[in-house]
Amino acid sequence: MGRAWESRNTGWSRNETGIDWRPAGSGALTRRVLTARHDGFLLSDDPDRLDVNLVHRWLSTDAYWALGRTHDQVRATIAGSECVGVYREAGLDQVAFARVVTDGVVFAYLCDVYVDRAHRGAGIGRWLVRTLREDLAARGLRRFLLATRTAQGVYAPLGFTPVDSARWMECDLRAT
Repeated sequence: MGRAWESRNTGWSRNETGIDWRPAGSGALTRRVLTARHDGFLLSDDPDRLDVNLVHRWLSTDAYWALGRTHDQVRATIAGSECVGVYREAGLDQVAFARVVTDGVVFAYLCDVYVDRAHRGAGIGRWLVRTLREDLAARGLRRFLLATRTAQGVYAPLGFTPVDSARWMECDLRAT
């Protein structure tokens, strides 16, 4: 998964399993950089790398599902989720974000997937979601759900299918 990667700037290096990473020179296994691409992008679940101000700007001004979301709301959603960011290896500028709400055992809900407009069309979003899907499956989760009004074509090649509307129900709490 990805290429071998080591950075003097960040102190992270890849171990032999291809998905787990550890701080260079340390014995403690962590999951901070999940994978890297040949074109200089890396995907990390390190919460300290997230540019929360940038994520807030993306979501609150450019994501139809989150328009107007406050900075405090974005912080709270990040705190209550498993979040990942995609970064340019050179400079570590963040170019994408996603979060997963999960019980960690059987169910996960993908939300707030956002790729910076300047980096769309390069497969970053699909790579991000594919990596999350593979990681969740490896952890034994059985169901990975998302909701989208406009991106079915992005998610279908990754194994997502429409849900059975006779089985699934929703309660929109904004309407009550």
